[in-house]
Amino acid sequence: MSSRTRARGAKSAAGVHTVRIPRQRGRRGAEPFVVVVPERPSLAREALAVVGGWLWRSRRALAPTGLAVLALAVAGLLHVIAWWSGLLLAPAAAGPLVWLLITQRRRPATGSVLAWRIGLAALTSSALAWLATAAGFGPLAGALELWWLLTLIASQSAWLFVRHTH
Repeated sequence: MSSRTRARGAKSAAGVHTVRIPRQRGRRGAEPFVVVVPERPSLAREALAVVGGWLWRSRRALAPTGLAVLALAVAGLLHVIAWWSGLLLAPAAAGPLVWLLITQRRRPATGSVLAWRIGLAALTSSALAWLATAAGFGPLAGALELWWLLTLIASQSAWLFVRHTH
């Protein structure tokens, strides 16, 4: 009821209180809004904020871990949706080895460069072979979870080593 139609001198019953809201500036038809602010965040929310902030600040250093977790989820989905996708992914495991042969032929390397190339090709080939096998049999079947963990540790260690030396 607007202030123009309300009776100004009307008496109210005992125990009934009238709250007077001052006239608001702005549009006449604007709806009021309420902002609810909690008094204190919960301990779980603060812990999640600390862990989330740490993960966000170190997101580049943890890139291999993120990719490994993503590969685990993708392998699980592929196994549930289409187990035969492992058969399609299996030839991809040979791709890094072909890359190594082509690169060595075009730009021959020796010493530490050759060692890094072999290590990169072996690690990538292992990860793709794991993805194909996990898509076919399930990511947690048999020793696949150990294979995933060892590949994750190797890739994360190599990533941190390369990032700090260059």
